[in-house]
Amino acid sequence: MDGVAVGDRVLRERRHPPNALCERDTDDDEYGAETVRDKFSKNGEVKQTGKKRKKGDAGKFSVTKMLKRENAEQKKASSSKDKDCDEKNRKGKKMLTGEQALMCHQCQRNDKGKVIWCNACRNKRFCVPCIERWYPDLSEDDFAAKCPYCRKNCNCKGCLRMRGVEEPPKKEISEGNQIRYACHVVHLLLPWLRKLQQEQMEEKKLEAKIKGVLVNEVKLEQVECNLDERAYCNNCKTSIVDFHRSCKCCFYDLCLACCGEIRKGEIPGGEDIKMVTHDDYENRGEAYVFGTAYDENTRFSLRGHSSSPNTEPSNGMCSSEGPNKTLLLWKAESDGSIPCPPKELGGCGGSVLDLKCSFPEKMLSELEERAEKIMRSEVFAKAVAERSYQCPCYDHSGNIRTQDVREAANRKGSSDNHLYCPVATGIKEGDLVHFQMHWTKGEPVIVSDVLQLTSGLSWEPLVMWRALREKKTNGSIEDENFAVRAIDCLDWNEVEINIHMFFVGYTRGRTHPTTHWPEMLKLKDWPPSSSFDQRLPRHGAEFISALPFPEYTDPRYGPLNLAVKLPDGALKPDLGPKTYIAYGFNQELGRGDSVTKLHCDMSDAVNILTHTAEVPDETYPPKKIEKIRKKMKEQDLQELYGVLESSTEHNLPPTSTDSQNITVDETTKTSCHDGLDTNALPPIDTEGDVEDKPPSHESKESGKHERTGGALWDIFRREDSDKLQGYLKKHASEFRHIHCNPVKQVIHPIHDQTFYLTEEHKRKLKEEYGVEPWTFEQKLGEAVFIPAGCAHQVRNLKSCIKVAMDFVSPENVDECIKLTEEFRRLPSGHRAKEDKLEIKKIALHALNQVVNFLDVSSDGLKSGAGQPKNKDEAGAEAEAEDEKKPKRRGGHQRRKVKSEGRSHDKAVDKKPKGQGGRRRGELKSKDVKANGNAAVEKPPKRWSGHLKGSGDSR
Repeated sequence: MDGVAVGDRVLRERRHPPNALCERDTDDDEYGAETVRDKFSKNGEVKQTGKKRKKGDAGKFSVTKMLKRENAEQKKASSSKDKDCDEKNRKGKKMLTGEQALMCHQCQRNDKGKVIWCNACRNKRFCVPCIERWYPDLSEDDFAAKCPYCRKNCNCKGCLRMRGVEEPPKKEISEGNQIRYACHVVHLLLPWLRKLQQEQMEEKKLEAKIKGVLVNEVKLEQVECNLDERAYCNNCKTSIVDFHRSCKCCFYDLCLACCGEIRKGEIPGGEDIKMVTHDDYENRGEAYVFGTAYDENTRFSLRGHSSSPNTEPSNGMCSSEGPNKTLLLWKAESDGSIPCPPKELGGCGGSVLDLKCSFPEKMLSELEERAEKIMRSEVFAKAVAERSYQCPCYDHSGNIRTQDVREAANRKGSSDNHLYCPVATGIKEGDLVHFQMHWTKGEPVIVSDVLQLTSGLSWEPLVMWRALREKKTNGSIEDENFAVRAIDCLDWNEVEINIHMFFVGYTRGRTHPTTHWPEMLKLKDWPPSSSFDQRLPRHGAEFISALPFPEYTDPRYGPLNLAVKLPDGALKPDLGPKTYIAYGFNQELGRGDSVTKLHCDMSDAVNILTHTAEVPDETYPPKKIEKIRKKMKEQDLQELYGVLESSTEHNLPPTSTDSQNITVDETTKTSCHDGLDTNALPPIDTEGDVEDKPPSHESKESGKHERTGGALWDIFRREDSDKLQGYLKKHASEFRHIHCNPVKQVIHPIHDQTFYLTEEHKRKLKEEYGVEPWTFEQKLGEAVFIPAGCAHQVRNLKSCIKVAMDFVSPENVDECIKLTEEFRRLPSGHRAKEDKLEIKKIALHALNQVVNFLDVSSDGLKSGAGQPKNKDEAGAEAEAEDEKKPKRRGGHQRRKVKSEGRSHDKAVDKKPKGQGGRRRGELKSKDVKANGNAAVEKPPKRWSGHLKGSGDSR
């Protein structure tokens, strides 16, 4: 027969070329790699390899039958092995074994000529074409000394998909350092605990006043909450850590922050503003995107957002009949008590909300006492005394040293223009203290050569694609490996594209068919799985090995990574790692750049550039690009600045507003009346002037500025956040977003993730507000540490693969809490609304753990007393607690929420669904070859659905 049908595929016999030698492969596959089906028989003999080819639906039958037939064929082949060998010898094809074998471990072929044997294992061999294609950094002599299999960085399919990947070694931390790190955590978290304790005691005093009793007579009900569940405020969707108010009838929960806002007469959780969605941005066609202005009759209708008959004007202001009116009617009683909200707000309106707790009532006060005792101990005094307060970046005269620093800003009178930039292979034990000096001040840190810490596994896109294990569902393999969704950075819409064609464009470039404008695509959170380690286990282990300062970054044990201190069984946030793959372009286009727009992560983050590719210059015609750029800038003058002709004789002061919600309507009305400010106009480059102006701060490492990095970063200081937001509100009408339409709405200029500041906008920001970011290029193998609270944006200068992961450092807990407070004030439909990190829960468990470690003489909570029980423990003690604690009625459970995003800039607009009458509804915890004809392939399919985020993170 011709082949065996499997679904719509056919397994074809793969015959040896006429001149190929038949041989026996002696590989023993020490790592237990998954081999391709039918590649080897039980005795190690090479068999004919299956080759897949689509052949309609003819001849289909079940996979079970196919496997039975294959087993029969294997037995038949095994019994006639000697006969087959004699037959081949009679035909003049000699069976080669041992040192004469030519089978390449990489491609499993023996007809490619010379092979290089490994002298270390005397078992593996690689053909020269595979060496040149897949291991360009290794010479033949390197292969002979030690092959990739022995180096543990072999990227053949079998080794990439092997199971039982060896876990990267953990850094050995001495007992003295463990004590010092624990004291560091106590020192930083105790002030936060005191503040939390004070807030809760104020609420308890108010509860005593409401009930007319003394404070020490108030006994709070402890609400049952398992470790794998998450309690959250039904109004603002923020996680509840301990004290809260709850309805005894419908179990509506309200956080203390919302309680305080209601008593002040404010709208709890912020105004619920109508959000402008993806569909509210009109698609005006390709000509508009590439700079063809609308005609006179329709151009100014853009300002009113009413040119589409199906789209009502949206000014973002809430209606007086909307939910905000009902929220304003929800008031506290004169004694401070708060009634359950009405049914239209999710409550029942039938009772007063009672004060309850999630932990034992005295747990926080006892934890505070034990932490204060530690801070008065000799152990703590010794740990603090060992710290140095002289930054090694400066000499004794106060002058900056040239080693391990990089100039990233040129702020006059500022001492933070240079960033700490150590080399990964040169980091010593004492350098962690140096890192903490900069990290405590909220400064980014750049660590170079981190890939030198790894085994050298390739991060080439096709290697990652080959390593990606298929995701099986109900016995079938999904086609997610072949069709993926990417974001087009020109109009910020999703496109569907074959994964192989995407990777071809990654190395060769892509252009829009009619205009030859560079097409910048980027994948978001690929591979499409919540678990990077499961889908790419070898690369996951490689990334962990590359992490510098593992005391902070290691997700398994890092003593200064608070996220790892959550107890076993607790619901944990998804902190990564995840990959971000994008095209890049060296010059700033102004429209359609491969960028991650301005945003702020929910926690600290580390981002490693693992691979770059430079597209050939001939892919992008400079003259055509410059011609379109001029058209786009003329279009901007007309639509964004109100100039009917390319003239700068008018004068227009840019407008500003103090409203939380800004729309183009509010900012462009002034633009139509007052003329034009010449300083607000983007310059029109002369013909051929395509290259960007170099920044004023040149790297001291390179001297003359050259764009040698893979990505250009702009990271803003925390203290400049308010000024940055003020600038963006003032100039909001000068930015474009979906379908290249001007930005229609601004809720929060940073958390909206709708702005990218070009070189021109950064220049104006410094002129008008005195704000300048740290600007630097991330080179291959560099890790960028971004502190929580620092807004940042990224532009890809080359095709890039970045791998990023979040972590929670004790230095930035206050910043994470501040961000959580900003998120809870956002409208309910905002992409950053949900509290996915639960920073207060992380901080509380972390402090409890380090206090238990330091306070060895105290029983305290070391045995787990006072902590929420996991399901098994809760079930075992359920009967004993039946008579002690009141049970909830109604049969509903606390809400279980899996954190589905690492950070809000990576969110995919998954919003909490309304649960109707259920206050704590349950959401279960979830855990190629280059194609020479690629240039003529069809454009990717575009999706008209909602945009899932405006850009990949980082």
